[in-house]
Amino acid sequence: MEKANAEKFIKKVLKLAGKNAAENSGGPFAAIIVRKNKIVSFARNRVTRKNDPTAHAEIEAIRKAAKKLKNFNLSDCVIFSSCKPCPMCLGAIYWAGIKKLYYSADTKTAAKYGFKDLLIFKELAKPESKRKVRMTRVDNPAEELPFKIWKNSPGKKKY
Repeated sequence: MEKANAEKFIKKVLKLAGKNAAENSGGPFAAIIVRKNKIVSFARNRVTRKNDPTAHAEIEAIRKAAKKLKNFNLSDCVIFSSCKPCPMCLGAIYWAGIKKLYYSADTKTAAKYGFKDLLIFKELAKPESKRKVRMTRVDNPAEELPFKIWKNSPGKKKY
């Protein structure tokens, strides 16, 4: 993508994020998904509006794009975000197959305004035993059964 186009979409996403912040419709975040230099979807953060901690702009934009394109694979798309995506959104970007991300504000900026992104990135870098969320694996003889059923299912779609 040309620099001029990237700058154009970053301006648009920052305008959406500013509008969202001014309207108190969610956090100061927005995302745009582009395919062949055309906007496929855009979304603003809706966490507080929906009372949904997963309603981040990137997640919302990915959901809209996948629905519009009738495909969970968005590998031919580019995502623009007003801020570097949090770990959840970054994971969703990977799951969607998106290979190019442009963002404006960074994680330190988000932390400066009270958002947890930096804390979560730091937590994920720690061994599981040192994290604030305690994780315990429970062994079960049937734990692989759902995977085996999926593997042998002739109608499955790999992702």
